[in-house]
Amino acid sequence: MSIYFKQNKLLFLTVLLFIIVLSGCGNKAETSNEESTSDDQSSSTEGYSVEHAMGTTEIEKTPEKIVILTNEGTEALLALGVKPVGAVESWTGDPWYDHIKDDMEGVTSVGTEGEPSLETIASLEPDLIIGNKMRHEKIYEQLSTIAPTVFAEDLRGDWKKNFELYSKAVNKEAEGKKVIEDFDNRIADLKSKLGDQLQKEVSIVRFMAGDVRIYHKDTFSGVILDQLGFARPESQNVDDFAEKNVTKERIPAMDGDIIFYFSYETGDGEASKLEEEWVNDPLFKNLSAVKEGNIHKVSDEIWNTAGGVVAANLMLDDIEKFFLEENK
Repeated sequence: MSIYFKQNKLLFLTVLLFIIVLSGCGNKAETSNEESTSDDQSSSTEGYSVEHAMGTTEIEKTPEKIVILTNEGTEALLALGVKPVGAVESWTGDPWYDHIKDDMEGVTSVGTEGEPSLETIASLEPDLIIGNKMRHEKIYEQLSTIAPTVFAEDLRGDWKKNFELYSKAVNKEAEGKKVIEDFDNRIADLKSKLGDQLQKEVSIVRFMAGDVRIYHKDTFSGVILDQLGFARPESQNVDDFAEKNVTKERIPAMDGDIIFYFSYETGDGEASKLEEEWVNDPLFKNLSAVKEGNIHKVSDEIWNTAGGVVAANLMLDDIEKFFLEENK
């Protein structure tokens, strides 16, 4: 009996020791999991820095309440799946462009791009403000006292540069790269479909109250046409903004294989009146593109004023319609 008891006692102690060791491992695993979870949570709220036109801004965590001070910036946020708490009003619209108004429901207007309201911005208690040096340099310090502030350098030409900055600012670089990738893929697909039509010289004309412009390559529509590979009339095939305040003697410079024109109408009818006067001028009617019916009026907000990724895709819709669908 003594031997039997000793053997059972030894077996009992062995099992007990095994349970204790196993239990310890489990506790370590739980602790490790907790630490891992804690690390994951920490990384999702970890601060980051953004270099921009005014320097470097430290952002404590992914912002949730963003105020955007440019029209093209508004489109960038929407494309990234971010609805701002406040935004400047669209250049035309009440207060937003028709093509974004449904997505902007509930967003507070903070004034115009040229004159944003600091008081309204502060009342929204944002954790990030995005603006533009070209528009808002004078109020940068005031904005920075309200919330971390990031500025793009300018507003002309390649909209993708600003878009990439905004993606970093809102901590959505991966999503931003996907948006650009999708756009570039669409460009590549459209280029292959357009084929020889890309050899057609595309002319761009804009009417504003008291000002008629011939647009060159360093413009919103110019950059997109260039990425597609379209030819431009010789006088427009230059890497600057536009020829402003042109006189009717310059109407021949508006000619091309196809003309797209748009008018910046603010509601007083002046731009529309100027447009009507010019397109009915004998010199204009004598342009080869006009005589052959290769002239199209398009949306100013899509082809120029909005300046963002949403408008860029809508402009590609127009290109498809005018060059592919109408030629079927």
